[in-house]
Amino acid sequence: RYGIPEFKMEKRHINRRIEQMRAEGTRFRTGVEIGRDLKAGDLKKRYDAVVIAAGSTTARDLPVPGRELTGIYQAMEYLPLSNKVQEGDYVSPPITAEGKHVVVIGGGDTGADCVGTAHRQGAASVTQLEIMPRPNDARHPLNQPWPTFPMLYKVTSAHEEGGERVYAVSTTHFEGDEDGNVQALHLTEVEFIDGKLTPKPGSERKIPAQLVTLAMGFTGTDRENGLVDQFGLELDERGNIARDADFQTNVLGVFVAGDAGRGQSLIVWAIAEGRSAARGVDRHLTGASDLPAPIRPTDRALAV
Repeated sequence: RYGIPEFKMEKRHINRRIEQMRAEGTRFRTGVEIGRDLKAGDLKKRYDAVVIAAGSTTARDLPVPGRELTGIYQAMEYLPLSNKVQEGDYVSPPITAEGKHVVVIGGGDTGADCVGTAHRQGAASVTQLEIMPRPNDARHPLNQPWPTFPMLYKVTSAHEEGGERVYAVSTTHFEGDEDGNVQALHLTEVEFIDGKLTPKPGSERKIPAQLVTLAMGFTGTDRENGLVDQFGLELDERGNIARDADFQTNVLGVFVAGDAGRGQSLIVWAIAEGRSAARGVDRHLTGASDLPAPIRPTDRALAV
């Protein structure tokens, strides 16, 4: 409800699904964080099965000089506030792009959400930075053959509204004013040399930046709230919650589905994982299951 902007997904669709689930018997308990408000052990004692679908919410940071300046935020610090205005929780957002030069670091879907939100708040300019080279306009027959998922240049509705997109650049540091507010971003162009992104000498430049959002992806599920440690869950080599073929963790009766177990991914994978985990829960509770399991925990998109 608060992460995806209203212009991308109207909340009436969420409301309709919530009411359907509530009518089917699902009970929602909002404002409860497992690990802080309720101990994981108490939850485990109360239920015969627990499914963790908490997502991959630990945001990747940018540890460069000037990161501590006011006006630099993670995307998920910025986006929910705008949504809360749409929901009537705020009259105006505590963090706004109005009249500011906005820089979005990260070229993915979350970055595009920041771009569209900044436009709607009346930004003076919006620039989106991506460290990787610009993707191709069409599928490459050799390194992206059908039916692999091609990495193509995308123009979302947010991009159609304006702004500049800059590829193959890396932020070196931020510059602020005497009050500690960010005013500029210094960057350099990069290129692949021996398989490693390397700065291009002489390509350094500065761009105005009075609001910066970091949309560089996520590295794993939240470890600070205590959920993982209180359950005693094992993690895989990528920092995600490990699970077996039935989506069950190392703790009997505790299952995991979606980004919390797979890592940052797309919603189609999360939907398929939820269905497959439901089969695992059904088998755990009844000894057998006729529910469909579209995918296995180890399934990945085809690649070459």
